[in-house]
Amino acid sequence: MTPSASTVLLVNPNSNRDTTVMMTDLIRPRLAAAGLEVEGVTAEHGPRMLVDPEALAASAPHVVDVVRRRLEADEDGQFAAVVVAAIGDPGRDQLEKVLDLPVVGIGQASIAEAARGGRRFGMATSTPLLVDSLTSLVGRYGAADAFTGVRLTESDPLVLAADPKHQLQELAEAVRVSVADGAEAVIIAGGPLGETARRLAALDLAPIIEALPSAGAFLVDVLGASSSSAS
Repeated sequence: MTPSASTVLLVNPNSNRDTTVMMTDLIRPRLAAAGLEVEGVTAEHGPRMLVDPEALAASAPHVVDVVRRRLEADEDGQFAAVVVAAIGDPGRDQLEKVLDLPVVGIGQASIAEAARGGRRFGMATSTPLLVDSLTSLVGRYGAADAFTGVRLTESDPLVLAADPKHQLQELAEAVRVSVADGAEAVIIAGGPLGETARRLAALDLAPIIEALPSAGAFLVDVLGASSSSAS
C-alpha cells in the first residue's frame, strides 16, 4: 500500500447496482474507523443474484474484468485493497495472483471471524443450491472441524429478496435451527443478505456474523499487518 492509497475497491459479483450501494454502506463504518474510504463497482454481466454453483463460477471472470479495468484507470494509485462481496468469493483467488494488493473475500473474512478461537459456527442462507459450495469454502479456509453446517430458508431466494420482512423471518428461523445444531455463532451467508444480517444481529438470537462488517475488520487487520512488516 502506497502512502496515498486510502480507498478500498469493493466489487459486487451480483450484477445489481442497488446491492452494491447497500454493501458499500455496510462496510464503510469499519473502514472509515481506520481512515479508509470505499468505492463500489458492479459486475457488468451475469445474474442480479448468484443462486447456484454455475452462476457463482461464471461470475469469477466478470469480477476479475471489472476490477482490473477500474485499477488500470486509477492513475493516482488510490486503491489500497480489493473486497470481493459475494459469500463464495468468486474471482478472489485469481485476483490475488495478478494484483499487488490485498484481496479479501467476504466468505473468507466471515469464516475467519466465526471460527476464531475454535468457536463452532454455522451458516444461514436463502440459496439451497449453494450449500455444497459454501461447505467446500469452509474446508478451503481450514475451518471444517468447527462447522455445524448450512441451514436454509424455506422460500425461493429471489422471492425473499423482494420481501425483506419475510426474508428476516425465515432467516431468523434458520439461525435458531443452526443454534440447535450446536453453533455458537451464525454467518448470514450472502452479500445481498447484508441488510437483513444487520437486523438479525439486533434480535439477539445468537452471535451473528455479518459478512460486510467482517470483511472490513479483516481487511483493516491485513493492511495493518502489511504496514507493520514494511516498516
